[in-house]
Amino acid sequence: MSQTPAPAPRSKARRQGVVAFGVLGAALLMLGASFAAVPLYRLFCQATGYGGTPQVAKSAPDLRGERTLTVHLDANIAPGLPWRFEPEASSVKARTGETVTVFYKLTNLSDEPTAGTAMYNVSPDAAGVWFNKIACFCFEELKVGPRESLDLPVVFFLDPQLEKDETMQKIEAVTLSYTFFGAKQNAPKAAAAAAQPKL
Repeated sequence: MSQTPAPAPRSKARRQGVVAFGVLGAALLMLGASFAAVPLYRLFCQATGYGGTPQVAKSAPDLRGERTLTVHLDANIAPGLPWRFEPEASSVKARTGETVTVFYKLTNLSDEPTAGTAMYNVSPDAAGVWFNKIACFCFEELKVGPRESLDLPVVFFLDPQLEKDETMQKIEAVTLSYTFFGAKQNAPKAAAAAAQPKL
């Protein structure tokens, strides 16, 4: 009875090296994909309006539409950010194709400079692709001095093409919602404040 010869040590080591290299390559690929997922998802949402993500435009269209919708303005602050943030008016009327400017008031309630970034969306989700911002404080991080107050404009329009969208036919109102989150530079101060003992 013949026996199968044991694999040569060099051949076995080579196979193990190939397997280890493959596993390492797959791990690096998954790591890279996880870092790319958030920016790619954000780009996808901005391009398609998915999840109520408004579009960004340079100017309003030349044509005006026929419909007028109510745009409710919502303002929120994430826990830990010492700001007061509210719209000047709770809602506005917007005719499709017409440029509308609204203002939000932001106040830093602390004695320290702070910074934050606004996340935003439009609901219902179907309205996101038709809601176009020309100018917005949400495009960049805001730095606010101690006890400082800012008037923050948002310039937008509703694309007249929404009148042809069957999902928008029965929708009479949309909500533009913002939530401010503290910038990363605020994190050490917030952590230090949380670590101090309460007297």
